[in-house]
Amino acid sequence: MAALPAIYVLNGPNLNLLGTREPEIYGSDTLDDIASALEDRARELKVEVDIRQSNHEGHLIDWLHEAQAEGAKAIILNAGAYTHTSVALHDAVKAITVPVIELHLSNPHARERFRHRSFIAPVARGTITGFGALGYQLALDAAARL
Repeated sequence: MAALPAIYVLNGPNLNLLGTREPEIYGSDTLDDIASALEDRARELKVEVDIRQSNHEGHLIDWLHEAQAEGAKAIILNAGAYTHTSVALHDAVKAITVPVIELHLSNPHARERFRHRSFIAPVARGTITGFGALGYQLALDAAARL
């Protein structure tokens, strides 16, 4: 039996604190809650998800490269605050051919001015923002259809 197509779901800094960190902005779902829902949806879509989180920029870059090397179907990237600061993540996304979907739980354009600029958006296939945990489901549905 052939392996299912893999979709990497990469989460950046502070997303390990979901559920307790500013729930009025990010919601009350934990990253484990989101991962469980994604795994359920992935089975329905007949894809495999590889869900990871790191507070370290270099880990995210290594995982982007790994996704390319492993032949991933797509990547869902919630880079957290690195979205607004990391030229290195921009370059890593630009360097790979795997389609990347940028994801944000909140709507960065409705928040502080420094969050309005994304270094990821210009090199991503698309962006999903402002739908809370539902955004991960929307991104997975899109990734599965690429």
